[in-house]
Amino acid sequence: MHKNNLEKITSARLVLDGSTGEGGGQILRTGLALAMVTGRPLHITRVRAGRPKPGLMRQHLACVQAAVAVCGGQVEGAELNSQTLVFTPGEVRSGDYRFQIATAGSCLLVLQTVLPALMLADGPSKVELAGGTHNPMAPPFDFLERAFAPLVRRLGVGLELQLQRRGFYPAGGGELVAHIAPATPARPLAPVDVLERGPLHNGWGEALAPGLARHIATRELEALGQRMGWTFEAGQLRQPPTRQTEGPGNALIATLEYAQVAEVFCQLGERSLSAEQVAKRLVDEVRAYQRSTGALGPHLADQWMLPLALAVWRSGQAASYTCSEVTQHTDTNAQTIAMGLPVRVQITPAAGAMRVEVSPLP
Repeated sequence: MHKNNLEKITSARLVLDGSTGEGGGQILRTGLALAMVTGRPLHITRVRAGRPKPGLMRQHLACVQAAVAVCGGQVEGAELNSQTLVFTPGEVRSGDYRFQIATAGSCLLVLQTVLPALMLADGPSKVELAGGTHNPMAPPFDFLERAFAPLVRRLGVGLELQLQRRGFYPAGGGELVAHIAPATPARPLAPVDVLERGPLHNGWGEALAPGLARHIATRELEALGQRMGWTFEAGQLRQPPTRQTEGPGNALIATLEYAQVAEVFCQLGERSLSAEQVAKRLVDEVRAYQRSTGALGPHLADQWMLPLALAVWRSGQAASYTCSEVTQHTDTNAQTIAMGLPVRVQITPAAGAMRVEVSPLP
């Protein structure tokens, strides 16, 4: 990391407009993470202005409180429905943390907020999280464990995730543990290119339906198998065991393991949707990814951008990845990262995909 770059990002506070782009909670979470890793005060206005109910909800407050705990920071405006937040970070501290999110707020979004700081901390950390693990509008645990965490480990960071108990909307009650080992001088943070998937090694689907009639999961898997060519006999259609205390809830998940990357797609069941409709939605998502040549799917392209940008910043080396599409969510995240770190994020069309290049500013 160049000295002049460090001076640039710590010389002024980071001011973000929460109505930018898709105008959701990602601007808040990325902003908090950037403030913690740079030591730069954060001022956000019009928080979540693009949502039907703008301002801080309980799960967003949980992200703010987790950031305060990890760096001993100070905050103003951390109240329900607040649309303005001022966060002054302190020094990031490794250690053991436990965060509980009210009702079924996503555990994974809280982890997303503190992970960037803890992967640059001075020692390993253990983060216990309680709340939702399979939520609408949030990555499920399976996605982070199988798709996101392996990429983070390629940067030189240790990230191991353990699921203790699933938590579905609206009851929540899920539990997970994250073990984070930051990069070291002997194994420094280093960016990697992720340009190709490589050959497909394995693919399978699984249905989670704790607390619901068993036929729901069976019908979902049968419909998924018909569309994907997967069978129970080949072990490609699975119904993992669930605990009696989990649920009620329903998630249909498809996992594709390629030589260089894994992708996970998830659709949550709803009362208004039949099992067959849930399966069709999932297959449509998988097929859209398969029609592309991009290495990462739309959600992984979004989640991967900040960890990669941190590695680019700290190493001074550029890196790229390809993805099936760039959503408005991803584009907004790119704008936010470029405001908080001395990096350039360039998004250009590629053959059958989109290419994202993150490079350090001179």
